[in-house]
Amino acid sequence: MAKAGLGKGLGALISGVQSAGEKDFENAKPSQNGVLMVDIRKVEPNPTQPRRFFDEEALDELAESMKSFGIVQPLLVSADGDSFTIIAGERRYRAARKARLTEIPVIVKEYTEMEILQVALIENIQRQDLTSIEEATCYKRLMDDFFFSPDDVAGKLGKSKHAVISALHLLELTPRAQELASEGKLTASHAKVLLNVEDEELQVACATKIAESGLSVRESEAMVVAVMKAAAKKIEPPQENEKDENTEKAYRQAETELKHALGSQVHIVPGKKRSKIEIEYYSAEDLERLLSLLRKVGK
Repeated sequence: MAKAGLGKGLGALISGVQSAGEKDFENAKPSQNGVLMVDIRKVEPNPTQPRRFFDEEALDELAESMKSFGIVQPLLVSADGDSFTIIAGERRYRAARKARLTEIPVIVKEYTEMEILQVALIENIQRQDLTSIEEATCYKRLMDDFFFSPDDVAGKLGKSKHAVISALHLLELTPRAQELASEGKLTASHAKVLLNVEDEELQVACATKIAESGLSVRESEAMVVAVMKAAAKKIEPPQENEKDENTEKAYRQAETELKHALGSQVHIVPGKKRSKIEIEYYSAEDLERLLSLLRKVGK
C-alpha cells in the first residue's frame, strides 16, 4: 500500500485522526465553507510550536498583502471554551497582528494534545522555508514523542529514509555548526563529514571554513582529512592518567563509524572480560536491512 506523501493534506498524513464537525462558538462569526471569523485576541500560539525562527522581513511583506486581500488560507485551531490555540498557521497569525487585523478566519478541529503536536510538526516540515535544523528537530520530535522510526517519518512525509537519517546528523553538530546549518551554509552531507571531527573547537573551525568558502562535500572531506592529520601530529604521547579518556574516545569514534555504516544507532558496552555491541533497529524490515548488510560483510 502506498504511503501518503506531500501534497495530500495533513488529514491524509495522520492516520486515525478524524476531523471534527464545525461548531458555533461565542464571539465567532460563521462564514462560508465551515470557516469561522474570530477575534484575533481570542487566538493564541501553540506553546509546543516546533518552529522557532520567523523571517521578520517576510512577515512584513505578508502583512502588507493581508492589508489589501486579508487572509486567504484560514488557520487550523483547537478550541477551549471561547478561546483558540493555533495548530497550523502561526506565521499567518503573526503577520495578521502586524497588519492590525481584528478578526481572522479559522477552522476548528478536535485533536488530542499529542495529535495537535503531530499535526504542527508535519505542517511545519512541509513548509519550504523551514531551516534544516528546524526540520531535523521536527524529525527527532516525531521519533521521541510519538515513537516513530526513521521509516515511519519517511513514509509520513514522502521522503527517503536516508534523507531523514542524514538530516538527523545535523543535530549531532556543535551549537555553532548548527547555527551555520540554520543559515543554510551547511548541508546534512556536510554534517556527516564534520562528525568525523570530535574536537569541538576544531569542528567549529572546519564548519566555519566550509561556510565561508562555500566548499562542496568532496572538498570538505579533503579539508577535514588534512586538518585531522595536522592536528594528530601536534598531539603528544598520552600520559598514564589520559589513557582511560583516550580509550573512551576510541569507543565513541567506533560507535560513530558503525552508526554511519549501518544507518542505525550503535552502542559499545565495554567490560572487563566480555564486551558487547548493541545495534538498534525499528521494525522487522529494518532488522532485515541490517542482516543483509552484515551478510555482505561476512562474504
